[in-house]
Amino acid sequence: MKKVTQFFWFCSGANFNLLKKAPTDGNKFFGIGGTIFFTGLLATISAGYALMTVFQSIWYAIGFGIIWGLMIFNLDRFIVSSMRKRAKSWSEWKMAIPRLIMAVILALVISKPLELKIFEREINRKLDEKKSEMIAQSKESLKNGFKEIDELEVRKDSLKSELGNAVKYRDRLQQEYDYERFGTKTDGTSGLVGLGSNAKKKEQQLDAAQRSLDLLNQTYQEKIDLIDEEIKRYVSLREAEFAKIQPNIDGFDGMAARIDALSILTQESQAMKMANLMIVLLFIAVETAPIFVKLISPRGPYDDLLDLAEKGVEVYTSEQTVKLVKRSEWRQRAFSD
Repeated sequence: MKKVTQFFWFCSGANFNLLKKAPTDGNKFFGIGGTIFFTGLLATISAGYALMTVFQSIWYAIGFGIIWGLMIFNLDRFIVSSMRKRAKSWSEWKMAIPRLIMAVILALVISKPLELKIFEREINRKLDEKKSEMIAQSKESLKNGFKEIDELEVRKDSLKSELGNAVKYRDRLQQEYDYERFGTKTDGTSGLVGLGSNAKKKEQQLDAAQRSLDLLNQTYQEKIDLIDEEIKRYVSLREAEFAKIQPNIDGFDGMAARIDALSILTQESQAMKMANLMIVLLFIAVETAPIFVKLISPRGPYDDLLDLAEKGVEVYTSEQTVKLVKRSEWRQRAFSD
């Protein structure tokens, strides 16, 4: 427990020798040091996750995360340790304002990657929606860029329509021929059963229509096959172009994309907006806590001892300066004599 206490004292930036002479201030600096340490730890985790999305490598994320956490830890330690308890509280607050601004900035930087991790599932769903939109837009753009496919489809449909009309005409003649043979009375049939002159005439018309349909079917099918080959070639080119775009869409998962998705989610959901705000405020409170503890806590024995030590250095420096000046003056007089 002694080593843990000394470690947190070190984190708070306190002087061990002076703090041992002021045991009543030990718990205060223990708490300040603990807050600074865990803030650095959270910064390490936050930076590790953020860099994992950038480098996609756990070793790079761990290495740079530790470096970032140590930098934040050292900066927090310097901010807190550089504050001094003076007799005038207003002067302390004026000196603390730049430090508070810096602490708020650090809190915002640290909290953002952790916000992304906390809302990771919701962000992933929003990114999937965005990717689907990007795919649809890309396909629509490529479709407009390959209008030849639509033109070929129109030509193909036109040929199939003509074939369909020829089939309907053959089927109508087939029906009239059947009615004529079986004696069904209609506007175009005699109503007499058997293969009479009218039936033979309709049979000839049916045979002519069938021959025409067979010839048309053969001719048009060749054209349709050629059109299908052209369509297949253009579709392959369009798919090749989309294949070039696909990796960019699949890779739409970086830090900026996630921050943008989180911003959209907070605009769409009031609950997520409040949760996001609470997380930010929590990190601001944690980051600024050591500074506020220093500001609101009264002067203690440690502060008196620290002032005394600094005054001792100031007096010693003044004495040595006077001695150096006097010695210099004596040497100058001796040199002149």
